[in-house]
Amino acid sequence: MQTPPPGIRIADEVRDALRAGAPVLALESTILSHGLPSPRNLEVGLESEEQVRSAGVLPATIGVIDGVATVGLGRAEIERLCTADAVVKVSVRDLPIARAKGLDGGTTVAATAWLAHRAGIRVMSTGGLGGVHRGAGETFDESADLTTLATTPITLVSAGVKSILDIGATLERLETLNIPVVGYRTNRYPGFYVADSGFSLDYRIENPTEAAALAHARDELGLTAAVLVANPVAEAEQLDPAFHDRVLAEALAAASDAGITGHDTTPFLLDFVQRATGGRSLEVNLEVYRGNVALGAEIARAVAAR
Repeated sequence: MQTPPPGIRIADEVRDALRAGAPVLALESTILSHGLPSPRNLEVGLESEEQVRSAGVLPATIGVIDGVATVGLGRAEIERLCTADAVVKVSVRDLPIARAKGLDGGTTVAATAWLAHRAGIRVMSTGGLGGVHRGAGETFDESADLTTLATTPITLVSAGVKSILDIGATLERLETLNIPVVGYRTNRYPGFYVADSGFSLDYRIENPTEAAALAHARDELGLTAAVLVANPVAEAEQLDPAFHDRVLAEALAAASDAGITGHDTTPFLLDFVQRATGGRSLEVNLEVYRGNVALGAEIARAVAAR
């Protein structure tokens, strides 16, 4: 277990598990504070924690409470992030601002991974990563997830990046940043709502033990990037690919017509997709998350067993 900076609070249960070498899985909190509607967000937050515990792993949901970056939120703190009105979205750059102003915040993939690593947690699950946005050649709009993961040696399970992003450009940036990406039982990179984004992967793994071996090899080499495990949603649970492509094209056209740009683009597109699919995209989102939490727990056990 690492010694975290004094500005990071680690729950006693998490600290004890890490000291004992027990498996711990980090979970982000923006999916609860900003990604899901109430009361579904609280249901998912509590359900995912129970899902991890049932797999013999300790969950560590990460967030910011009264400005304090906290690794291992309690039930009341999870409820607070799910129900309070003034919860902000916190990436790494926002952590000192949230601390100085005493804010409540849901942590993004970047901030969650950064805090998890500094607490000594080695595996994290999320739904989808941030990436390079469409039109980034002009706007330079790129998620801080990418650059943070380039210097944060954690194993991260996701279903790729959301299809509203430029997936090809995101994969190029991951290569440039020396972040290894492997498919879980697939050579196709998932597109969050769909199992196959249309892009291939050079490498795949077949089981959690191979994921643990990959992380161990990274550590033996002294490399500092995350290992990304791309875990596609089951084909039976995905959005119909043709329907998905049509809705996405409509969403992008609507954003352009409305002059939506910058940080307003993602929430606009996701809201459009949810409404256009009659809420089906939300159900796929939840299937994605449950699958990634389940796999993350298995990998956390394999990592702890090495």
